[in-house]
Amino acid sequence: MKKDSTGPRPRFFTPNEVSSHNTASDIWVSFLGHVYDLTKLVEEHSGDVLLKPIIDVAGLDISHWFDPRTHDIRHYIDPVTHCLLPYTPHGRFIHIAPPYPSSDFANDFGIPWWKDEKYRIGVLSKKVRFIRILNVLTLQDQVIEVCSEENMHEILERYLKYNQHAASYTWKYNGEVLDMEKTLEENEIKDDDTDFDRLKMRDDSYLQSVMLYYNDDLTEA
Repeated sequence: MKKDSTGPRPRFFTPNEVSSHNTASDIWVSFLGHVYDLTKLVEEHSGDVLLKPIIDVAGLDISHWFDPRTHDIRHYIDPVTHCLLPYTPHGRFIHIAPPYPSSDFANDFGIPWWKDEKYRIGVLSKKVRFIRILNVLTLQDQVIEVCSEENMHEILERYLKYNQHAASYTWKYNGEVLDMEKTLEENEIKDDDTDFDRLKMRDDSYLQSVMLYYNDDLTEA
């Protein structure tokens, strides 16, 4: 996997992670391949009726709201006025102007929230997969969902909630030490999801297993 020399690696999220943030006090959405935390936006506009369409899609992917070419809200030609208007079938929302001139609409907000980088927190994984991690010392066996784009260091971070000393282990697959800078695929840990689907095999016992071997050193925890 090529390293991005222009800046830090983005954080990757699974759709399940996004969907867990589905309330007005903790609201994430995804669209056009990125994940956005809109909690602050909702707090800033608390009580505004224009929040309803946004709160209604908390935790969901809303790519269908946007034109993938322009990364802006989709538009349509109004059949009455023949004007080009934002397409908001679920109701007008924050930073969308009303269809007709109105003194109630303030357009001095600057960047609309869907273009504001401060709400973007990461990238939505294009492909998630499950992996089994077996601690050879304790025999702890854990299946976790990861993003296929994540390297082993990032997968280790996900695993820390099950074992806070995970960095003090050597990670191996088929007896070979894994390159922690590479993804599962780059470490030749094949994603068998296609075969599982074809054979209708979803039993976790068939998952690829990463083995953890204790280094007798807890200083990295």
